[in-house]
Amino acid sequence: MNKDLTTGKPEKVLWQFCLPLFGSIIFQQLYNIADSFVAGKFISDNALAAVGNSYEITLIFIAFAFGCNIACSVIAAVLFGAKQHENMKTAVYTSLIASSAICIILMLIGMLCSDGLLRLIKTPDEVFADSKLYLDIYIYGLPFVFLYNVATGIFSALGDSKTPFIFLACSSTSNIAADILFVTAFDMGVAGVAWATFLCQGVSCVLALAVVLRRFERIPTKGKVKVFSWNYLKRFATIAIPSILQQSFISVGNIIIQSVINSFGSAVMAGYSAAVKLNNMVITSLTTIGNGISNYTAQNLGAAKYDRIKAGFRAGLKLVGTLCVPLVLLYVIASRPLVHIFLDSQVGLAMDTGVEFLRIIAPFYFVASAKLVSDGVLRGAGLMKPFMTATFTDLLLRVVLAELLSRTALGTTGIWISWPIGWTISMALSVAFYSSIRWERLYRA
Repeated sequence: MNKDLTTGKPEKVLWQFCLPLFGSIIFQQLYNIADSFVAGKFISDNALAAVGNSYEITLIFIAFAFGCNIACSVIAAVLFGAKQHENMKTAVYTSLIASSAICIILMLIGMLCSDGLLRLIKTPDEVFADSKLYLDIYIYGLPFVFLYNVATGIFSALGDSKTPFIFLACSSTSNIAADILFVTAFDMGVAGVAWATFLCQGVSCVLALAVVLRRFERIPTKGKVKVFSWNYLKRFATIAIPSILQQSFISVGNIIIQSVINSFGSAVMAGYSAAVKLNNMVITSLTTIGNGISNYTAQNLGAAKYDRIKAGFRAGLKLVGTLCVPLVLLYVIASRPLVHIFLDSQVGLAMDTGVEFLRIIAPFYFVASAKLVSDGVLRGAGLMKPFMTATFTDLLLRVVLAELLSRTALGTTGIWISWPIGWTISMALSVAFYSSIRWERLYRA
């Protein structure tokens, strides 16, 4: 159901719109968590390390899909808020064409360079073959990843966050069952984990595209709608490229950090792989709420309702702060049983690594969430330069500090400390940029 985000009490509108997004991304994360769970529980710790190791590279591909999602969603939301439906449809069709072209290029690069990428992050020999197998199969499914992301971007632009939630809830639940079936019944090992994800993502992609395009076509327009526009391609690139660079550099930074972690051995790799899945589930979920705030901002910017954007910022801070309370408590108090979900043994270096990681970074989720809300407003307003400045500051600090502190007596603890430092400084920058916005100058429809 399409929803106008420019009317109604901002706090209520954001809760109703963002909570399904929060639930959707949790189910999206269950794809990777299911892979790690099955690999660690039903195959081996080395299999878990291989899946986690490959995951850092897949994040680069996801970064491109995410950039396409955001660009399509923000542009369409501004035009939807301004009631320019013909232009909105042209912008979406242009985004689909551009995203498909990017996907094809990335598939070719991935097929040719997977070995080199795994060598680059110092993948140990004992997990190299499984890492490459998982990564290769993932690359085959990139069209599903890209087109599904664009589809969810269209849903979000139209104010509908519930339909993607339903798709993801069904597909991720099916993925868990398929993972276990392929690994235990068919004895397919890491390949079974990868093919199960491929299959479930494919089904959800096809269904999401079919539903959103059918609904999209029902929106009334006057006259013939162009299927491609160089103007909207330029606007798509203006938002997509910074978003892709931001996410890609974060992924590259994570790969560098992963290479530092890999130097401490497979046990530390396995513990980090388990804990970072839990961390990514929270951060990605909060990021998705930030994306929802981007759509809220874009629709209201298109409608020239600037006071609602400011009220939405305050409501967004309250929303993410409320969600962080139980998550922080859970990760600090129950870190050991949570990491044990992925590891067979409750003792040992792998377990200790995962527990320490969670207990250090979880209390700073409040800081990270405030940054993500500010980022969401900046991105929805099309202010990509300040958005990227804050993000790259976080990335640079985390990468440099992880490398330097790991060489001290702190060892791996020094790597984990780099997260809160980066989050805190970049949050201060992002909030400062938000506070300096002059809204009347930003009408973009």
